[in-house]
Amino acid sequence: MAQGTHDHQIDPRNENIKININGELFRREDAKVSVFDSGYILGDGIWEGLRFHKGKVLFAREHMRRLYEGAKALDMEMDVGPEAMLERIYETCRANDMETGVHIRLMVTRGVKSTPYQDPRMTITPPTVVIIAEYKAPVEEIIERGIRLFTVHVRRGYPDVQDPKLNTHSKLNCITACIQAAKAGADEALMLDPHGFVATCNSTHFFIVRGDEVWTSSGDYCLDGITRRSIINLCKANDIPVFERNFSLTDVYGADEAFVTGTFAGAAPVVEIDGRKIGSGRPGPMLARLRGLYLEKIERETGRL
Repeated sequence: MAQGTHDHQIDPRNENIKININGELFRREDAKVSVFDSGYILGDGIWEGLRFHKGKVLFAREHMRRLYEGAKALDMEMDVGPEAMLERIYETCRANDMETGVHIRLMVTRGVKSTPYQDPRMTITPPTVVIIAEYKAPVEEIIERGIRLFTVHVRRGYPDVQDPKLNTHSKLNCITACIQAAKAGADEALMLDPHGFVATCNSTHFFIVRGDEVWTSSGDYCLDGITRRSIINLCKANDIPVFERNFSLTDVYGADEAFVTGTFAGAAPVVEIDGRKIGSGRPGPMLARLRGLYLEKIERETGRL
């Protein structure tokens, strides 16, 4: 069975977690939102995926900036500020006695509507804020073995249709891409931009290695991922040539290595794309180096280095 980078080990502790809804904690089975909520009716909301490691939310400032920039772009009037939002996340982790190895989904919708209709002026409550913190660890086999991608027909579109830089709940294009890749027997989808250049994956960001250079997309048609940006900055800080540029599938098929990045799994190898073996068909030395640098960055983030 195909497995993506978000596959995780089952942890029985998650059966009894407390979920935070608008600042109030609920048992998992009691955590509910209204059927009139904008997120349920229309997918009208924004979200962040975060890691809680050794008592700290990693890259919290970057996540809060992206969340509140998204809210401003969607004209959502947040009634909780960034510092209070972050404290609410910490409260949730403390209530669950969590210390490390935790993945957090922070979801903010426009709020409850008076009737099922798209007009934001029908919203009658402040935004709905849901925080789900779960014990999650990536499946190590995926990191060791690598994943397979399939290039799908679903494109990352122009920002005047649906801006791909917004981390919104409306992910139907990515879901459609994921379905097509799964039907093809792959782990995740590789998505192109409207011009046929490589953009990103359905839920992670994509990189290739050619010689001693690391390439990723121009970023014009994908979310500016926080792990993506960390890898780019680590390359620059360690004299690894890195380029945000347009490149095609021909460049991809001839690459020495490929990998994807995301908050959950960090950086994971890609060993096959569209039936073509990438490089040796095994995780390569550049990714090993970058994973080491990224893990060091995480430890510095928590004050352990």
